[in-house]
Amino acid sequence: MVTIYLTVFAILALTGFFAGHRRAIAVAGGNTRALHSLPTYHGMYTLATVVIPMLIVLLVGFPLVNMLAGQSAISHFPADLQADALKRAATMRDIVNLAGGRSMASVTGELQRAAASYSNVLNIGNWIVVGLGLLAGVGAIFLATGRISLTFRARNNFEKFVLAVLIACSAVAILTTIGIVASVVLETYRFFFDPAIKGKPGISEFLFGLDWNPQAAMRAEQGNIQTAYGFVPLLVGTLLITLIAMAVAVPIGLLSAIYLSEYAGPRVRAFAKPALEILAGIPTVVLGFFAALVIAPSIKGFGESIGLSVASESALAAGLVMGMMIIPFISSLSDDVINAVPQSLRDGSYAMGATKSETMKLVILPAALPGIVSAVILAFSRAVGETMIVVMAAGLAANLTFNPLAAVTTITVQIKTILVGDQEFDSAKTLAAFALGFVLFFVTLILNYIALRVVQKYREQYD
Repeated sequence: MVTIYLTVFAILALTGFFAGHRRAIAVAGGNTRALHSLPTYHGMYTLATVVIPMLIVLLVGFPLVNMLAGQSAISHFPADLQADALKRAATMRDIVNLAGGRSMASVTGELQRAAASYSNVLNIGNWIVVGLGLLAGVGAIFLATGRISLTFRARNNFEKFVLAVLIACSAVAILTTIGIVASVVLETYRFFFDPAIKGKPGISEFLFGLDWNPQAAMRAEQGNIQTAYGFVPLLVGTLLITLIAMAVAVPIGLLSAIYLSEYAGPRVRAFAKPALEILAGIPTVVLGFFAALVIAPSIKGFGESIGLSVASESALAAGLVMGMMIIPFISSLSDDVINAVPQSLRDGSYAMGATKSETMKLVILPAALPGIVSAVILAFSRAVGETMIVVMAAGLAANLTFNPLAAVTTITVQIKTILVGDQEFDSAKTLAAFALGFVLFFVTLILNYIALRVVQKYREQYD
């Protein structure tokens, strides 16, 4: 039924556009110069006038009908089932499945009556919503075309509509961010301060603890389980893998950007830049397989051949492949920043007798430094948040070590590990994932602030 509504929506919107367009031409007697706004703007204004009420009917009508249908269906069951949220949800799934024609092992008469009631209310309600949407759309067309005149400011009204859409999209993005932060902060607060949560650590024990073993929270006989939530091993593992990745990605990405922007010919650039950016489109799970099946065994074999003890899942393997993954971030962004440096700076340097390499080192790179720093920080944040490569190449062991040949894990991997499967959100083990997410968010926020300060400082110098 939603498909039918959307079809009617599209037809009426297009009809509104052409009706407004033709009405404006008719009002002007064919002389469009007499109009305040072009006929296209009158058409877009009419289209916008149709979209608003029909979109409201869509967003309000169908959810309301589903709610009423569910209430009508569940009313056929005893009051004790209606009061139990879990039983009510399970029963509604059976009702929806039966109403949709899916076969079920056992069907009671009560369930059949509920499914029939659900289907009846849903069908009637959906057709009412379609009818209301049709009336709203047709009425909007007549209302909008009736306002069209030689002096009607269709362009101004349509631009107000576009501005409202842009504000709404921005508000959604902002509210989504606020919602994410609020949920993480709330669950983190429960992890540290809710007295109902058993075995939770203190803030200092979490931030400065040297042991991470949340499974101990499920086995209290192992001793003081509060000491099992030490954050330091995860932070060290995250920074170790990220620094290895940056040691690979920064020089390769920056030097490739310099070559492509200043030294490569058009043919080489046309081939090399897209080929380099293909790395950004490779799924991280594929890179994880490559790290686990090719890079890690190669590092282990080479290390053993020279007498080194190398873990089968090492930080070095994960860091090298992660560095490959973020090379396009640094290369592409740095290339765009370098190309954005005004040509007048290059010409002035050449006029003073500087060579191309001297111009690059003394003029272009300093002028592009804010953008390059932003690219590096973005790549760093991307590496900090990577999960699949670390899961497959570095393992799950939370070892406190700075040895790149040892197995380590990261913050994001532990978040994934904790939240896999059925969870109990009243246990310290599960809420620990939110505490890790909050700390990770805070770390990336600090990195972004540092990048912003660097950009502001050097932009003032070269603008």
